[in-house]
Amino acid sequence: MALTIDDLKKMIQSDEHRQLELKKTTGELKDGMHTACAFLNTEGGWLIFGVAPKSLKIQGQQVTDNTQREIAQALSYMEPQVDVRVEYIDVPDCPDNKVIAMHFDGWAWGMVPYTYHGCPYYKVESTTKEMPRDMYEERLRRSKPDMFAWERQQSEFTDISSLDEKLIRGVVRLGVERGRLSDLALTEPIEDVLGKWKLTIGNKPLNAATALFTKDTGMYTQFTMRLARFQGTDKNEFIDNQRVEGNIFVLLNEAMNFFRKHLNMHGKIVGLVRDEYLEVPAEALREVVLNALCHRQYERYNLTIGIAIYDDRIEIENPGILPPQITPENILQPHISYPYNPLIANVLYSTTYIENWGSGVKRIMEACQKRGVAAPTWTVNGGFVVVTFKRPAKGVTQDGTQVDTQDDTQVDTQDDTQGGNLDKWIETQIRQNPRITTEELARKSYKGIATIKRHLAKMPHIRYVGSGYSGHWEVLDKE
Repeated sequence: MALTIDDLKKMIQSDEHRQLELKKTTGELKDGMHTACAFLNTEGGWLIFGVAPKSLKIQGQQVTDNTQREIAQALSYMEPQVDVRVEYIDVPDCPDNKVIAMHFDGWAWGMVPYTYHGCPYYKVESTTKEMPRDMYEERLRRSKPDMFAWERQQSEFTDISSLDEKLIRGVVRLGVERGRLSDLALTEPIEDVLGKWKLTIGNKPLNAATALFTKDTGMYTQFTMRLARFQGTDKNEFIDNQRVEGNIFVLLNEAMNFFRKHLNMHGKIVGLVRDEYLEVPAEALREVVLNALCHRQYERYNLTIGIAIYDDRIEIENPGILPPQITPENILQPHISYPYNPLIANVLYSTTYIENWGSGVKRIMEACQKRGVAAPTWTVNGGFVVVTFKRPAKGVTQDGTQVDTQDDTQVDTQDDTQGGNLDKWIETQIRQNPRITTEELARKSYKGIATIKRHLAKMPHIRYVGSGYSGHWEVLDKE
């Protein structure tokens, strides 16, 4: 429907704002095109020529063939090209004049960013500004993932032989056992498995394959994680300070081991069994770390994921951004998944490290609620997404329940000396799944791999037959 003079009067009665720009004449056409570009890169808006900005007087201007050519030529400098309907509205008080109105649709996630004369603009409140380079590059990357995404680039420093075949076979088996991969994947060549995950081009691994499965981090400085336990509530003094390197699965395991080392272990008797768990649910911590590894910006090679444990809180920081549709304020609400690295996310999903698309925050909240622990908070600070958990007071969960509190090392030592529940649990798991790995046992029990191996060494009636991921456990009758 064409814009009328009455529509125009209603539109301008509140003066200029984020989605309305008024120009006196097309003598300001160039400046108006900067605004048009900003509208296209933000929330859209109306560009009006023929209305005085401050007085809001509708005076219009004469429109000639030359005026129309100038407008068409100015719009041609917009990239990508835009299809804009230019409206000419008669001004009753000035019969020879017309108001020129153009509406520009706003930007949506995944669209190419617009430029005018090669320069991108965007809106900050009601002000038109040049778009920062990092914002422009990020939007360009998201608009053409096949061309620009880091995970889709061919790896410069690795080949198929550099990938951990044992690890690949192990996670494939997890996916098969839990119904997300075909049984055929168990016997397929590694090249075929990676190809079906779209992790190779011509048998050359992509960066996504390297991030997931590399045996040697080599030149990839972003495959590093900072782990620190600070004394008190600031960074003035640390108790433990580490830098670990490895692929996504290695870093996930290192992070969980660090939590088990420095967080208190709670325990209570349920029936005849002692139920032991970390002061902050391991499931929630694992989900946050996994999200950081899955969704971080790997192209920012000089930045690393960091985990900091203080006396009163735990902070997990990830070099990345939240999608425009998600903010720290609404992240707890149901939302669809916006994976920053879709190839990596797909592998983690098909191997069941990720349960369901877009359900991570929900699982974090449920795990915390189950244990009576305060929900974490999300903030964006200096190019990092930071998730913060409050630590409960020692010996008390945040719902006020009294619990035994022990250092994880002490618990492991008690397990080693007293045996009992953990031994029985390990044997049950092996009977149920003879192909289970020590890594899976450690992950399920929230113990260290070394602890699991020590317990297995004390159980001579349990033995491993075969080699690597092709072998299995056997439980013999006790003499």
